[in-house]
Amino acid sequence: MQTRTIINLIIIAMLCATNSFGQVKVDAKKKINHEANQRANQRTEQAVDKGFDKLEEGIGSLFKKKKKKKRNEAPEEQFGQNNNASQPTNADTEKQVTPAQPKVEWAKFDFVPGDEVIFEDGPSSDEENGEFPSRWDLADGNIEIASVNNENVIYYLTGGGIVPYMKNSKEDYLPEIFTLECDMYFTPGESARYWIKLRDAKNQRHIGDDIKVYVNGIECGNSEMRYPGTEDNNWAYNEIGGWKHISVAFTKGKLKAYMDDTRLINIPRYEGNPTGITISAERFSNSKYQPFLKNVRIAKGGVKYYDRVLSDGKIIVNGIRFDVNKATIKPESNGAINKIFELMQKQSDLNFSVEGHTDSDGDDALNQTLSEKRAKAVMDRLISMGISSNRLKSAGWGESKPIGENGTAEGKANNRRVEFVKF
Repeated sequence: MQTRTIINLIIIAMLCATNSFGQVKVDAKKKINHEANQRANQRTEQAVDKGFDKLEEGIGSLFKKKKKKKRNEAPEEQFGQNNNASQPTNADTEKQVTPAQPKVEWAKFDFVPGDEVIFEDGPSSDEENGEFPSRWDLADGNIEIASVNNENVIYYLTGGGIVPYMKNSKEDYLPEIFTLECDMYFTPGESARYWIKLRDAKNQRHIGDDIKVYVNGIECGNSEMRYPGTEDNNWAYNEIGGWKHISVAFTKGKLKAYMDDTRLINIPRYEGNPTGITISAERFSNSKYQPFLKNVRIAKGGVKYYDRVLSDGKIIVNGIRFDVNKATIKPESNGAINKIFELMQKQSDLNFSVEGHTDSDGDDALNQTLSEKRAKAVMDRLISMGISSNRLKSAGWGESKPIGENGTAEGKANNRRVEFVKF
């Protein structure tokens, strides 16, 4: 009764205000009722989620002498409520995001991306700011393209989830061996959490446990681990925050998940068959969380490197990444480079020509030069790691030898590759 009285008073106030601006036509009663229902649903979902968390903790205590504090989530007024606070504009986004990053070591990174890219989204620089990302479909929430530090990203304005826009989205489009990579942004201080669901939440039924990604760690079912050095922090708080590179590898029932350079989840038998991908994030309009997503890639897995050399005489690697229009190797490339290094250490008679390839974007001559510089950068990295220089040489082929269609994002991603050709 009290809530209805408050709503009626707000309606009267808004009608009065509307009369003073004759050119603006607003159905105030409908808008307020919609907002009230939306908030009620939001609080109900939060209460159910909180109840399940407490139930799971209670069940866990029956089987453990003392259960560790699982996660110190922010108080409800910070983490869960929704009010009329304004959404940050793209200009605000540019101002608030900083490139701060924790110091990470990639030397032991062992994640190797799949061979064939089946979905890729940057998002493209051609995407229009403020529009829904064109390569995705909406599962729920409110999501659009935003510009952060002059780079397009996917922005979860009010939380929600997105699924890759696929022609066969109702079918199982994931192979039995696949990898997923993406970059997630965490606001310094208290930050939102993300979910990676191994199903298309819009078109497919629920299977298995979701992968929950916090600023300080990853959780999946009964498996959880914090990133080294954050053990004393709660799961959702990190003064530095920043971009985190998240990698997931699924191999015939085995699931591994990485944050930056460290594997945090290793499940030998994942319950359920992954059929699609949904990436969700939480954000409420009264919070300072800024969930951003970029550089999403799903790839089909493949044969071990040595087996590829024996069968094909070469290894095709699309997991070696470079800065845009540069020969600077990105740190997440170390997984693939480390595997090549280990292979050359074990097989002392194996010599490689490191050969760079590009897609068809840009000038032919520039692509040729770029491919040569990138191939040499990879060769130099292996030499610096201890491989003898007489076992390596480099070459670049620019865009002249595509293996995929340059008319699609996935084809271009497959064409941007480094090959290790036996000689």
